[in-house]
Amino acid sequence: MADTPTTKTEFDATVRRILDTIDRPREREVIERRFGLTGERETLEQVGETMGITRERVRQIEKATLIRAKLSLDDNKNPQFDAAEIELVKALHELGRAARVDVLTKHLMGNDSVKSKAIVTLLAELSSKTITTIENDRYFAAVVLTETKDDRAVKADADHIIEVLKKHGQPITLDKLHKLVGGSYEHPDEVAAAASVSKNIATLDGQWGLASWPMVNPRNIRDKIFVVMNKEGKPMHFNAIATAVKSANFSRNKITEQAIHNELIKDPRFILVGRGIYALKDWGYEKGSIADVIAKILREESPLHREEIVRRVLKTRQVREATVLLNLQNKPQFKRVAKAQYALDEETAK
Repeated sequence: MADTPTTKTEFDATVRRILDTIDRPREREVIERRFGLTGERETLEQVGETMGITRERVRQIEKATLIRAKLSLDDNKNPQFDAAEIELVKALHELGRAARVDVLTKHLMGNDSVKSKAIVTLLAELSSKTITTIENDRYFAAVVLTETKDDRAVKADADHIIEVLKKHGQPITLDKLHKLVGGSYEHPDEVAAAASVSKNIATLDGQWGLASWPMVNPRNIRDKIFVVMNKEGKPMHFNAIATAVKSANFSRNKITEQAIHNELIKDPRFILVGRGIYALKDWGYEKGSIADVIAKILREESPLHREEIVRRVLKTRQVREATVLLNLQNKPQFKRVAKAQYALDEETAK
């Protein structure tokens, strides 16, 4: 649904009318505080402390008030609520029949502010066509269509997707994940909806995986560098790496060039292969100077013609041919054994 000021106003007005039907001020205050309609959403303990009642009493008041509000909506015609419910259900169908509260709220309201989320959550809580799930260490707060799913089913689906990802062992596209998951999912969007409810699943640039995998959930600078370079698929200059990291769609992306450079130097996953140029160790590159690379080549096969040595060095280092030749001529561990043929002097190389 397109975000318009009218939509926001209508949703807000609908919730306000529902609250006005709650006769007892204490009950209305509990609902407002618990859902975050007048400020930050408060826990049972916080509400109890403020109102001078126990946590359990707050829970009882909240539950009883919501039940009475639902019954009132069922017994009395409320065109405003009915219209809001239609938009709510429509949005959930578009999002895969389940959605995190923040995603659903942004879809409906154009933002995910505390108050907007409170409005959407309360409407979903009062609707007979949806179920809300409470956020905990494993799952995000979400809204689910009751016609096909319930709270437990969505969480079970998310857990199944986690097992599929663990077995696959690496990030995967949504279409491929849809095929692997199987089950009753009619569309990949339904898999994405179920997966997004779990805090143990992450997605980045069209790839889905476990939240513990840096490729889909880079948590620090070095992981972000790795994601950028892996996506590029070839050695990159430091300046290009820094630009790519800072412009990527990462959370908390205020990173200095110096911090990026420090990680490139320290992390063994990144190999300096030329003047300011870095590659990934996973691509077959190894740390070491040009002399170290030549020595490794000659240990594997010796003697070799200087042109063959240059060719092999340039496979792993982006340097000038002259740099390789200067190392051959000036380093004591390399000796010429015939015209343009070089070998490693093992005694000197020790």
